[in-house]
Amino acid sequence: MAAKGFISYWWLPIISALVWVGMLLGLLLHWVIDDDHQPYDYEDPKVRVVFISNIGAGNLQPLFIAGSCISCFFLDASMLASRWLKHHGRLVPNDTPGQLWLAILTIIFAIIGTAGLILLSIFDTKNHHRLHYIFLLFFLGGYMLSAIFTCWEYQRLGIKHRDQRDLRTSFWIKLVIVLVETALAVGFVSTTFTKHRNTAAIIEWTVAFLFTFFILSFIIDLYPAVYTKSHANRYEKRSPQDVEEAASGANSPHCQSHTNTTGAF
Repeated sequence: MAAKGFISYWWLPIISALVWVGMLLGLLLHWVIDDDHQPYDYEDPKVRVVFISNIGAGNLQPLFIAGSCISCFFLDASMLASRWLKHHGRLVPNDTPGQLWLAILTIIFAIIGTAGLILLSIFDTKNHHRLHYIFLLFFLGGYMLSAIFTCWEYQRLGIKHRDQRDLRTSFWIKLVIVLVETALAVGFVSTTFTKHRNTAAIIEWTVAFLFTFFILSFIIDLYPAVYTKSHANRYEKRSPQDVEEAASGANSPHCQSHTNTTGAF
C-alpha cells in the first residue's frame, strides 16, 4: 500500500481531515456569502449564528451528507488500519487482552459515531427535528467514547513500551483534545437545552473544527508503519516477562532500528 514510504496508511487521516474541513468551510462560506449570514425562515429571527445542521438542511445538504460519509469512512479506516498494522507487527502490538479490547471498543464506538453523523445529515433538523437530535447524541457520544478508549489504549501501550516516544505523544495530544472536546460538548448540550442558541452555535462550530485535530492525531499512530515494511524491522509480540520488564523501565531489544529514548509516561 505504500509507494517509496510516502503514500502510506498515514494518508488516511489526512484525507479525512481535509474533507471534513472542506465541508465545514463550504457550509460556513455559503451561509456568510450566499445567504448574507441571515437566519433561516424556520429559525428564531434573533439568531446571529446558525448551527451547522441548519445550513446542511438546505441546498447544501448533499455536501453535508457526502462530506460526513467520506470523512467518517477515512477516519474509521485509519482506526481499522491501526488495528491491522498492530496485528501484523507493523506498529507496536497489543501485548495484553485488555489493550486489545480497548482497541476493539475504539472501533465499535467510532462506528456508532459514524452512523450518528451520517444519519443526522440525512434526517435534517428542518424536517426531522427530533430524530436529528437523537442522531446528534449518537455522534457525540460515539466518538467521545471512541476517543476515550483510544486514549486509554495508548496510555497502556506507552507504559509497557516506554522506548516508543510516539505512543506518549499520541496519548497526550489525544487526551488534551478529549478533555477540551468533552468540556465543549457539555457546554453545547446545556446551552442548547437552555435556549442560548447563539452560544450553542458558536460552541458547535468550535467542536467541529477542533475535531479535525483529533483526526490528524492518527497520523502520529500510523506514520511509524513506513519504517516496518521489511519483515526484519517489524515488532514481535512480547512475552509477559518482557512486558513486565518494559513496564519497569527496562530496555527492549526488539525493533531497535526505529525506537526512541526511554522516558516516563
